[in-house]
Amino acid sequence: MKAGRLYLIPVPLGQTAHGSVLPAAVLEHARRLSCFVAENAKTARIFLKALPTAAPLQQIRIAELNQHTPPAALAQLLAPALAGNDLGLISEAGCPAIADPGADLVALAHDLAIEVVPLVGPSSILLALMASGLSGQSFAFHGYLPSDAAARERRLRELEKESRQQRRTQIFIETPYRNRQLLASLIDVCAPATRVCIASDLTTAGELICTRTVAEWRQRPLPDLNRRPTVFLLHA
Repeated sequence: MKAGRLYLIPVPLGQTAHGSVLPAAVLEHARRLSCFVAENAKTARIFLKALPTAAPLQQIRIAELNQHTPPAALAQLLAPALAGNDLGLISEAGCPAIADPGADLVALAHDLAIEVVPLVGPSSILLALMASGLSGQSFAFHGYLPSDAAARERRLRELEKESRQQRRTQIFIETPYRNRQLLASLIDVCAPATRVCIASDLTTAGELICTRTVAEWRQRPLPDLNRRPTVFLLHA
């Protein structure tokens, strides 16, 4: 029996109409599927209800994959594809497998000869880089920085030094309720000429994208980023 495909289905980053950020072909693929793997089943159902799916929502199968999913459970999540059914992988927001636990499932799909089909959609990381004015020729995404203040500042100094040496844009994120602390650390420890970009609430009505040198940030009131999904970028 031929295995089904694993479709990587992007999700809008905020409370945005699907049709304004997702291509029609992506919506059509998502509508026809009846089996999904998602980081959170409740929010996945909200996304699928808004499409809406061809099958009644009550008949849609949604299995969860998150940071608590043991590696031994991944094969079972791919069972529908191994049985010949197409399967969709949905992230909480943005593109699956980018800063997302779905990467392990995609890796196993390749091992099991399941065809992987990435679909076009929003990625907060790439949107932030595009809009930052910082180098898109050489860049690195570092995920979350340490929550401890001293460790966070050490890591920022390391990233700034590497950026200066490699001429590389450094990209990272933070849990939204700690955005304020991260931005304050950036402004405190980085050199005056280092350029820092913040990109918050991308693709929503409240979108904020701003790039300034550290010296300029120090002269202005800092924006309120509390509980706003934000991508941070620096280039020394």
